[in-house]
Amino acid sequence: MSGLRRFFVKELSVGELELIGEEFNHAANVLRLKTGERLLLCNNTGVEYPAEIVSVEKKKMRLMVGEGLPCPNEPKADITLCCGYLKGDKTELIVQKATELGVKNIIVFDSVFSSAYVSDNKMERLTRVAEESAKQCGRATYPTVTYLPFQNALEQANGYENKIFACEFESEKNFSLTEISGSTFIVVGSEGGFSEEEREYALTCGFQSVSLGNRILRAETACIALVSVVAYGLGEWKR
Repeated sequence: MSGLRRFFVKELSVGELELIGEEFNHAANVLRLKTGERLLLCNNTGVEYPAEIVSVEKKKMRLMVGEGLPCPNEPKADITLCCGYLKGDKTELIVQKATELGVKNIIVFDSVFSSAYVSDNKMERLTRVAEESAKQCGRATYPTVTYLPFQNALEQANGYENKIFACEFESEKNFSLTEISGSTFIVVGSEGGFSEEEREYALTCGFQSVSLGNRILRAETACIALVSVVAYGLGEWKR
């Protein structure tokens, strides 16, 4: 079923269902799906439901929905990415790639050296990016994307087994990113990085401050690279 087009709906049950709104427009007018074709429906629970198109009308598509099955592409690792909000569309790139790599939750924050600012419209856009990315990579859930001030964002790591704080001026190398297990909370800064005070606050919250090498990485590169290494260490790349 993984090759079928997938659509996210809020209300989903076995039997007849009407696809309306943006998802209908995408299915009927963009993809031009026809009567008799099959697709997958998801309601962000990790289950995917096979469906067949019964009819295509002017503003809705009637479907017959079958029994749902757990999606085999859902991440087994529990990874949260917490990152500074970036200028332009860089945060959208982070959300897109983090979704593909199996992140379950994304938190964006502003900090001392942040140079970009969040709005409700921008947050709505990030959620849409997460949903579209989940469709593209074959997931049946997409990450929640929320905004919090820096200190509140770090407080969300309570209960996580691994707390990783990427810091460009960290010199100690006493934490292995490839030998970890369990739930993992990752923090990466904005374009300006972190202040000494922010690093100290992270340490008081139980974070391990880690370096990502000798070169200074762009914030979006650091996010994607760090999530990739953590996902590999947690076994997400094993088939």
